[in-house]
Amino acid sequence: MTSTTKSDIDNGSTAIEMQTPAGHSPVAPGEIAIGVVIGRASEHFDFFVFGIACVLVFPSVFFPFVSTLEGMLYGFAIFSMAFIARPFGTALFMTIQRRWGRSVKLTTSLFLLGTATAGIAFLPGYNTLGGASIFFLAMFRALQGFALGGSWDGLPSLLVLNAPKAKRSWYAMIGQLGAPIGFLIANLLFFYLINSVSAEDFQAWAWRYPFFVAFAINVVALFARLRLVMTEEYTLALEESELEPISTREMLDKQGPTIFLGAFAALASYALFHIVTIFPLSWILLGESQLIGNVLIVQCIGACIGIAATIASGVIADRIGKRTTISYMAVLIGVFALFAPMLMSGTPLMQDAFILIGFALLGISYGQSSGIVTANLERRFRYSGAALTSDLAWLFGAAFAPLIALGLSMHFGLIAVTFYLLSGAVCTLLALRISKHLAASE
Repeated sequence: MTSTTKSDIDNGSTAIEMQTPAGHSPVAPGEIAIGVVIGRASEHFDFFVFGIACVLVFPSVFFPFVSTLEGMLYGFAIFSMAFIARPFGTALFMTIQRRWGRSVKLTTSLFLLGTATAGIAFLPGYNTLGGASIFFLAMFRALQGFALGGSWDGLPSLLVLNAPKAKRSWYAMIGQLGAPIGFLIANLLFFYLINSVSAEDFQAWAWRYPFFVAFAINVVALFARLRLVMTEEYTLALEESELEPISTREMLDKQGPTIFLGAFAALASYALFHIVTIFPLSWILLGESQLIGNVLIVQCIGACIGIAATIASGVIADRIGKRTTISYMAVLIGVFALFAPMLMSGTPLMQDAFILIGFALLGISYGQSSGIVTANLERRFRYSGAALTSDLAWLFGAAFAPLIALGLSMHFGLIAVTFYLLSGAVCTLLALRISKHLAASE
């Protein structure tokens, strides 16, 4: 095992991220960054299109037999199915990679993701298919998550691998830019449709267009990523760094505690993720406190703030360390949680402030949330370990956030949002403390 210094641990870095493996030419960081951003943005666009549709479309199209609130909750329950399926997809596609290679794995997973998304676009509503429409909606949603589990290409690790030593956190945040970019595009598309067609036409057919666009974006992303992952430099970088597609069973047997610790270390930002992006839209629509078009515009502004904050996270973390950055942001998210009920129950201006401030906190926290504990993984487990850790962080922190936040807030008030965010912040601080203690004792 290669030794790891205390400063490396504090920044969430590892020996394999400290230098390009000897014996081959490094891949240009700028070229990798393009592939990383395109790939992550396409994945998040798919998920945000579904999340926004759970609020604006699905209650009337697939759940017209219940109230709007219940329709949203049913939609959010189906929304969570992708995150439940994702770890299983990772397990299967790691097996595919071991047998047939990365290109087969990536092509198959992204084709499945695009097909499931397009399938939703063609899916008739409840008034045509009855309960079968809900079944197929749930099936396509689960397939989305299952496919996303196979989309891990290791490009973020390769990006950091080829980055200048003094800017490791800066390059680490580039992969995280895909989330606010994907959200921005999804919101702009829905805003355009809502303002371009009548409400009747939007509910009848126009809502399907974002799902068609998602399929097209996936095709572009597939070729952009294949162009990189099939290069000789990329292959050598993985092989010489001993990064292997380990089976999930072996991962959990030998590195299980570290995997779960890594997932909980990022919980504050993942808990905030859908509380800022999806929940406000549902709460405001039900309360009829603002026009939906205005909310979508505010969320677009919030996404831009999130992009800027994610970029800023790279500068901040390079100066004070990744672990310190995540710790401070967990505290700030906890403070923000205390004001959530006041802001979301207040005037439209206060609700907008909740969204914008939330995006600023999310950008800095989420921008450095990847790989915070993976330095404790053995070298050969880091490729698969990073994928599985991310899957579990999404599952524990973000999968049920809209469902829990909206359901509990309607019954017990917005204090439920406070407790949800606080629980994420506490988990992050405890996980970071434990991982630091374990790293120091090794």
